[in-house]
Amino acid sequence: METPMNSSDHNASSESRAKHMVVLAACFVVCFALLIGYGIYARRHDAAVLARETTASAVLRVRTVQPKIGAPNEDLVLPGNVQAFNETPIYARTNGYLKRWYVDIGAHVKAGQLLAVIESPEVDQQLRQARAQLATAQADSRLARTTAERWRNLRKTDSVSPQESEEKTGSMEAKLAAEEAERANVLRLEQLQGFEKVYAPFSGVITARNVDIGDLINAGSTGTAKEMFHLAAEQQVRVFFEVPQLNAHAATPGTEVTLTLPEAPGQKIAARITRTADAIDPVTRTLRVEVDLPNTAGQFAPGEYVQAHLKLATPSNALIVPVNGVLFRSEGITAAVVLGDRVELRPITIGHDFGDALEVTSGLAANDRIVINPPDSLVSGQKVQLAEAGAQ
Repeated sequence: METPMNSSDHNASSESRAKHMVVLAACFVVCFALLIGYGIYARRHDAAVLARETTASAVLRVRTVQPKIGAPNEDLVLPGNVQAFNETPIYARTNGYLKRWYVDIGAHVKAGQLLAVIESPEVDQQLRQARAQLATAQADSRLARTTAERWRNLRKTDSVSPQESEEKTGSMEAKLAAEEAERANVLRLEQLQGFEKVYAPFSGVITARNVDIGDLINAGSTGTAKEMFHLAAEQQVRVFFEVPQLNAHAATPGTEVTLTLPEAPGQKIAARITRTADAIDPVTRTLRVEVDLPNTAGQFAPGEYVQAHLKLATPSNALIVPVNGVLFRSEGITAAVVLGDRVELRPITIGHDFGDALEVTSGLAANDRIVINPPDSLVSGQKVQLAEAGAQ
């Protein structure tokens, strides 16, 4: 038989269950409090991390470079053209047909050498006619001279009147003038006939031949006339190049220049400026410069392209910076210099423009660090972070 539970045992059991419930409730409250506390902490931590990341991302990351010290002498490279010292087109001075040519392109000729012969039958016929007319005029003048002399003798004996003697003398003078006119016409046609032979005006090389046997030749250099030959004296050449107005003061007669040829990269030819135009071209704003060179070895060809290297003195404090390290704004040209974790916009003075780089004559120091590709919104005092430091 089971022993019945008394009231004291029942009360003890109830108290035990109550304590157990209190403990469970306390544990639940503590867990809930811990859970709330952890949530608050996690939110605050995430907010702090986000704030730090937002602050860090708000700082502009920039790349910097230091200016380079400019060389004491700047090498200004300019394109140039080679021309023969003497060069001329050769045209015909008489009309006709080309009978024969004696030289072709590349032929070296001497001054006075026969180049071609033109057949001009009209001129030859005119010359024969003029000579016949001259003979007639000479015969008339001889007769007039004899008649005038005879009438002068008759006048001495008063056999003829003074009027008749003067008429014979005037007729003689007119005949003599007509003879002189015919003689001048013959000389003109003889010279025109002499133009049937084309000669070289000076020694050189034939660079072009534009006619062939049987071609119709027209005199002159305009209209339907065409150039027969082109002659260039290659023993001496001229090199022409244009110096910008900014550097024109350095291009004076006697200044040393170095010439290079594209087909011979390692070859450098020393020369000096022979003469300049001494005036700036108002269209191109350049100074035309000429260098005379002997060409006995034939290293230059007329019409060839060369490069002229002109040494220019640069300021002692000049620095070279990349063109993408400069800001061009309405207030002037500036460079962004990094000082600690801040940036400072400094006004600078530009010297020469090298295309991908600029010469700065004032406003920067050699140990300054300038920002590469600075944004247009950059202002002085703005906080920045070096991309190089972040990479390290």
